[in-house]
Amino acid sequence: MTVDLAALPSPGEKRLAVRVTKDALRHLRRGHPWVFDGSITSVSHDGEPGDLAVVFDDKRSFAGIGLWDPDSPMRVKVLHAGSPQTIDGAFWQARVEAARAIRQSLIDDPDTDAYRLIHGENDGLPGVVLDWYAGTVVLKIYTAAWIPHLRPLVEAIVGSVEPVTLIVRFARSVAEQPDLGLVEGAVVHGPPVEEPVMFLENGLRFEAHPTTGQKTGHFLDQRVNRARVRELADGRRVLDVFSCTGGFSVHAAAGGATEVHSVDLSGPAIEAAMRNMRHNAELPAVAACHHEAHHGDAFEVMRAMAERGEQFDLVIIDPPSFAQRQASVDRALAAYARLTRLGLALTETGGTYVQASCSSRVDADTFFSTVRATAADEGVVLDEFERTAHPLDHPIGFAEGGYLKALYATIRR
Repeated sequence: MTVDLAALPSPGEKRLAVRVTKDALRHLRRGHPWVFDGSITSVSHDGEPGDLAVVFDDKRSFAGIGLWDPDSPMRVKVLHAGSPQTIDGAFWQARVEAARAIRQSLIDDPDTDAYRLIHGENDGLPGVVLDWYAGTVVLKIYTAAWIPHLRPLVEAIVGSVEPVTLIVRFARSVAEQPDLGLVEGAVVHGPPVEEPVMFLENGLRFEAHPTTGQKTGHFLDQRVNRARVRELADGRRVLDVFSCTGGFSVHAAAGGATEVHSVDLSGPAIEAAMRNMRHNAELPAVAACHHEAHHGDAFEVMRAMAERGEQFDLVIIDPPSFAQRQASVDRALAAYARLTRLGLALTETGGTYVQASCSSRVDADTFFSTVRATAADEGVVLDEFERTAHPLDHPIGFAEGGYLKALYATIRR
């Protein structure tokens, strides 16, 4: 569906006056992007999603302004703190251009034309992400508070980054608005997309399905780790667990791996991984690499491989988030430990072991110590030679904004 941007409503003039606790005020002034419902002591009147909420201190002075989200415990998505600020087209334009400037070296890289242009709260635009795929951009909305501001935000994006096509997608928690044409995959600028969109990552060709693929079509945050795996893969048998659409698998093949095994539960993802391998078959290293795809539960596939005594020279384990909420952290740590046991059993002595986490509620120190302690329990020494975190296009703007971490180690028994 194509949306007439001019037909979308303009933001209203309604403002809410919000008072918060002293602790929340301190966090706001230190740059935290959320005001939680439990820290709000008074609101001038009932608000609708997207109303501008002005936070005042105990002296009735301006402290910050954000988007009101009555359906979320993160009640105010903070846009600005400090001195008073007008939220208008110029404000959105400045935010988009500031985010673009951070990524300029990546934008100028001829070998990569897919990256994240806006990383939500970390770029001062809480609740949205914007991903670029060779001129097609996907705006994903994680809160209904953005709906009233979609028109000026899209205008700012189009004016700043000049996409060919701009697609809007919605998190499951955000209801579509078909009366406005705002449905999953709607085009709000440019011509409709003929799927798939082809793009380059580190000089390799991949496809993305920006209207139907997971997240926005590709997991862009692992680009640097995939390039590192390519450097480590020469002459090795490689196991890529939770391979999704084959990012690590293709990079390993391009790096000279003799064989690559991709494991994922999603049938469409496995099929895409096989296509992505074929997209790069003109490279001699990829053409020479034997690729096997394993469609199934990663834990079960790994267990069966271990029971057969299979081992690999390079093992990569990059699971989805195991801790969507704080109550899930203990279960997530148990899952990471189980993966570590299985992954180490499948890694040759002297081989390279790579394990990543994208769970923001599991901090880096806890994750790394869990992996190391599990290895020690299994009688394995991890000679770490690298740890990585966020790439350039996924900046960390506040403590909870960090989620990605990965460990590289040579194993000894």
